[in-house]
This record gives sequence, C-alpha cells and structure tokens, in this order.
Amino acid sequence: MSVSAQRLVEELQIFDVECEAALTEKLVELCILYGQNEEGMVAELIAFCTRTGKVCLTSETLNSFEHECLSKKLSRASRDGGHAGARDIVSIQELIEAEEEEESLLNSYTTPSKGSQKRAITTPETPLTKRTVSTRSPHQLLSPSSFSPSATPSQKYSSRNNRGEVVTSFGSAQGVSWSGRGGAGNISLKVLGGPESLTGSYKSMFQKLPDIRDVLTCKIEELGTELKEHYKIEAFTPVLLPAQEPVTLLGQIGCDTNGKLNSKSVILEGDREHSSGAQIPVDLSELKEYSLFPGQVVVMEGINTTGRKFIATKLYEGVPLPFYQPTKEDEDFEQNMVLVACGPYTTSDSITYDPLLDLIAIINRDQPDVCILFGPFLDAKHEQVENCLLTSPFEDIFKQCLRTIIEGTRSSGSHLVFVPSVRDVHREPVYPQPPFSYSDLSRDDRKRVQFVSEPCSLSINGVIFGLTSTDLLFHMGAEEISSASGTSDRLSRILKHILTQRSYYPLYPPQEDMAIDYESFYMYAQLSVTPDVFIIPSELKYFVKDVLGCVCVNPGRLTKGQVGGTFGRLFLRRQQAAGGEGRQSPCTAVQVVRI
Repeated sequence: MSVSAQRLVEELQIFDVECEAALTEKLVELCILYGQNEEGMVAELIAFCTRTGKVCLTSETLNSFEHECLSKKLSRASRDGGHAGARDIVSIQELIEAEEEEESLLNSYTTPSKGSQKRAITTPETPLTKRTVSTRSPHQLLSPSSFSPSATPSQKYSSRNNRGEVVTSFGSAQGVSWSGRGGAGNISLKVLGGPESLTGSYKSMFQKLPDIRDVLTCKIEELGTELKEHYKIEAFTPVLLPAQEPVTLLGQIGCDTNGKLNSKSVILEGDREHSSGAQIPVDLSELKEYSLFPGQVVVMEGINTTGRKFIATKLYEGVPLPFYQPTKEDEDFEQNMVLVACGPYTTSDSITYDPLLDLIAIINRDQPDVCILFGPFLDAKHEQVENCLLTSPFEDIFKQCLRTIIEGTRSSGSHLVFVPSVRDVHREPVYPQPPFSYSDLSRDDRKRVQFVSEPCSLSINGVIFGLTSTDLLFHMGAEEISSASGTSDRLSRILKHILTQRSYYPLYPPQEDMAIDYESFYMYAQLSVTPDVFIIPSELKYFVKDVLGCVCVNPGRLTKGQVGGTFGRLFLRRQQAAGGEGRQSPCTAVQVVRI
C-alpha cells in the first residue's frame, strides 16, 4: 500500500500537532508495517497521546505508541484469526505447505494444461518429499517482523565496505583453497568427557558451601600430585609451620580482601591434607617473574621462618596434559575445513539477523566440512530484549533462528555443531550449560547436526577441539597480576594458565555475573587432554596463537555493537613429523575474516 507523508502531516495539522521530518518517516513506516491508512493512523495516535497525557510528539512517544497500542492490536487480531500478517512465520509456512499439498492432490485428478508446469508432477515413483517443500530461502524462514514491532535493518552494518577482509592469519594460509566438501567427506564427530560429557539438563542452585569446598580441595590435591611427580618434590610442608630451611608449599592463590588482587594482597590457601585449608600471606618481592590469578593452584618454594608470612623465592611452572593420541582410523582422515563463528548474530540496534543470513550465505558458498556456531543466538544483553520489546516468547524466536540455520545450510551439506552460551536469554544462565534441545530435526538433519554442552571437548576426525563460549580471557585478564623482566604477552600467559590448570574456568571466585554449579563444573568442565585447537571467543581483539603446541583461536564475535564483526576458518590436515619424531599440529592454517 502507498502512504503519503504529506497526507500524514495534513492530518496532524488538523489537531494542531507539529511533526518533524524524521518522525513523519517513522509514521510512514508504521502505516506500511501495520496496514493502516493516514487518517486511521493519526486518529489512533491522537487518541493514544490524549489517553497517556503526551503533549509533544517525540520518537519516545512513537515507540511507546507502537509497543503499547499497535503491536497489542496486532497480537489480538492474530488470536482472533482475522489477520494472518501477525502469525508466527512457522505457522504461516505450515499453512502454505498444507495448501500446496491439497492443491497437488487436486491436480493429480486433472489433465495438465499445455502450458508450462508451475509445480512438479508427483507420482508414486517421484513423490513430493518434505525436503523439497522446505528448501526455502533463509530470508523466508526468518521474519523479524513476526516477533519485533521495530525490525529495521542496521544502517551501519549494511553500509560496511570491508566484507571478506582477512584480518589475521596463521600457518601456511597462502596456498590454501578455503572451501570444503560439505557432506561429501567422511566426518566423525565425538564428544570427549572430562571426565564425563554433559548430555542433559540438571538441577542447579542446590549446592552447599561444603560441596564447593570439596571441589576446590580436590582440584588442589589433583594438580598438586601431578606437580609433585613431575618435579620430583619429596613432600609439601604445612603453610603455618615455621621453618628455618627453605620449604615447598602447595595451595591456591587468593586475595586477602574483597577487592582486586595485587602484589601486596596475595594469600596462599593450603590444601586439606597438609595444611587443613589454612591461609598465609605471600611476599612476592623475591620473585623476578610471576603471573598469578585468584583460584590458581601453585607450588611455591621459599622461606617461612615465623609461620605468619611466606617469602616466595621460586614458583613452579604448571604442567599441561598430554595431547590426544589418534587411532589408526583417525590418521586416515583427509583434509578438512572448519568454520567457527560466535554470537551475537544481530547488531545492537536491530533484531533483523542480517549478519546471520550473511554467514549462512558464506557457508553455502564455501561448503565447510564442519561449522561450529557459538551462542548467544538471542542475546540477553540486546537492547530490545532488555527493554522487553519483543512480541514473541524467547524460546520461539530461538527456534526460528535455529531452523533458519539448519534449513538454510542444508544445500551445503556441512555438519553443524551448536554450542550454547550463558547469555542465551531463553535458558537458565548456569555454568556449565547443557546442550540445546530441538525436537524438530528431520532424519537427514540428525546426521549432520550436533548439539554439545558449554564447555566441551570435541573430536573432529581425531583432532581435539576445546570449545567454550564464555569470555574467559576477559574474566581472567581483569584479575591476573604479573611481573616479567622482558616483554610478555598477557593473552598468551592467560591461555597457558588455562591449559596448565586443566580447567575451562580456573578462576575462583568467578566473575559476578557467572553462576557456577561446582558439582557439575567438576564433572563436565575439566580438560581431559590438551586440545589440538582451542576456540575461545572473546570481546577482546581477535587473534591466533600457538601456546604449548595448542593452536588457540579467538575468532571475535560476528557483530560488534552496530557494525559487523569477524569469524574464523581453519584448515586441518594430519602431518607426519620430520624424522618420525615429535608432534606436528594437525591445524595447518587459520584465518580470521570480516563478515
């Protein structure tokens, strides 16, 4: 329908209301969106302003009018069945499919005309499969106007001019053809437990303080045993026992106040076996180099003459777990391409999911063997979510998003791995996160779609991927303290801590917005082996680093505020070490690319 801005201005002048050009454009948009003519829209607007006592016409007034009046009227119409435009996109599509099937049945009893066939003829030999019906464009699958009254595309995102730019690379990426074989290759995906894998939901908020204490104590004792064997330490000394000779202590780093850790506030909390959990302040003045954070399990050597303060003179390096040893089946795999991307999949000023649709187009073009997609898929921090402006339940919007990805990438044949996030608004924000549950998968999609927990260790043809959507780099970077004689890379230090502490979240106490269930954490959030590739998305700048033989990748987020972000792509190929000794990383090339 055509709407005249001049006619809207004339209708408003009847009520002696002045309207700026930007507000007039917004009213034109509302008329088109809600199927109103100029006279009816102005009449409803004036009635709303009179009822609510609004004197001036502002953008806030229009937003309130749209949310409180137009969208509610639209939802009432959908409940009454009078206006199909407000229906959920899934229900609309189901109606279309039902009509198509009914029409196909009628056509089977009629003689086809001489003109071209608009629809494929169906016979018992060539039935109309569900897959044929549902191969629709992703733009048709995901309709933001069905769950948001203000689904305006982001102007800044649409006007970006650096699409496809490679911002950082690693390894021999020059001669690599960044395209996979989709579903044609032989792909084996297995979740590794550490010690077990999380497969379903669990009851949270039932933990007691002694249970948390037991988990932390077990962590200290297990790492202490490994360090004792590795460095051949005879015995650990209780932290409060005075001694004139140098002693070796085992414990966990803590802070003596509720503030941020610094070099003067470090305490060492001993283990239960040797120190009964006692604490002692630590003097770091004699240490030339150190890197510490709250919750870190350490072995220190030093002097403790009074039993009241420990002067540290040596800090033992942490020891990472061994790498996974591939089986004969794993060694036979061909080269694979893996694409990784992390949400949010919408810009902060829009809910249109344009970045996600662009990513689906890239997947269909490049046909990666495996796509690993991290949450949040509907971000709890999005402005329209925080202000309760969405008209559909969060769960329904998430399912639309999921259905768009699965059906939109069906032609590529790529295997899809979905990793949840504590920022997914439709779920309880408890760490670790169980896998998503989605019951609408077809038989063909079940073979290529896998839902995993957060965090997770995943084997792709014997190449171990460590996966976490939690911004651990940002959390630990805010708490770590260090001293070094030369230049030192903070991100490499933090990544090294994660690998040597053998945990997906070694920080304790955690950041304030992290709700951790420690019994589940101990079972499901520990590293079982050192991963070959560690994917750790963060708000910090994208990077690719080799840390202790593990290729660590921060692909960035698909969107950064109102502009486009980045995603990553990896090239895997099993290599034989030179001379038959040592280990060659199976990840030969990595690129981080702008969306």
